[in-house]
Amino acid sequence: MPIKIPDDLPARRVLEGEGVEIIDSHQALRQDIRPLRILLLNLMPKKVQTEIQLARLLSHTPLQVDLTLLTTSTYTPSNISPSHLKTFYKTHREVMDEKFDGLVITGAPVERMAFEDVDYWAELRGIFEWSRRNVTRSLNICWGAQAALYHEFGIPKFELPQKAFGVFEQDVVAQGRRTLLGFPERFPMPVSRHTETRRADVEAHAKLAILIESADSGVAVIEHNERGDLYVFNHFEYDLDTLRQEYQRDVEAGMDIQLPANYFPNDDPAAEPRNIWRPYGYLIFGNWISALYQDTPFDIEAIGAGG
Repeated sequence: MPIKIPDDLPARRVLEGEGVEIIDSHQALRQDIRPLRILLLNLMPKKVQTEIQLARLLSHTPLQVDLTLLTTSTYTPSNISPSHLKTFYKTHREVMDEKFDGLVITGAPVERMAFEDVDYWAELRGIFEWSRRNVTRSLNICWGAQAALYHEFGIPKFELPQKAFGVFEQDVVAQGRRTLLGFPERFPMPVSRHTETRRADVEAHAKLAILIESADSGVAVIEHNERGDLYVFNHFEYDLDTLRQEYQRDVEAGMDIQLPANYFPNDDPAAEPRNIWRPYGYLIFGNWISALYQDTPFDIEAIGAGG
């Protein structure tokens, strides 16, 4: 089944060019099924790029997915045109009376700041609390994952002595989970962060389980044992060029940045890297959507009715 996104969203042309099946509003109304409603809180500065990356992964499922884009109202991003936000995004106030099957929260370029110092922290906390009553399950990425764990469990983040940057081998350490169906014991995954969440802090909470981790880059994926929420610290969604763009950006800014590890062939920035992680992105998002479909109520208004 295809993904439903706003008809005029710029990401639509890119996705269609890749062969991703898009359904328009008129077609969606004619289909006698209930699509899964997914809310994407996009906190990344390159919003269009992030829209493409996540819509691509959410589309890789036999289910129809209806994607709604969410932005903050207490902070106005400067890297995107106001017209794009006004046309394609909603604020929490505009959706707070609605129900969604899933909530995806992206990372944000604020990981070195204290959570409480982030301009929209109070608003984000409100979204976390609202989601307990209005969303079946969440998938939180990078800083979004750290923020969710800090809000609910008080789990801190710690600054790394050197940025974890590159493509690192990840080990599946929890077998038998729906989230991990089809995964090999080891696979590659892009990492790009200055901070980490430590294993001991996660293990102190019985409601949380570490699913994937790396000897080189630490904890990668955590799952909430009761709700099935996912906390993903690395980047299944990255494009082939994303790490290169980040490296070039930091070099041009005069920052002390190392080459992304295991990314450029022979560590040559002029060489063309290969995207060896995308199948696992499709796999984990597909598993998350499949489990969500099995667990979310058919009557969307019943979400949160049990408290």
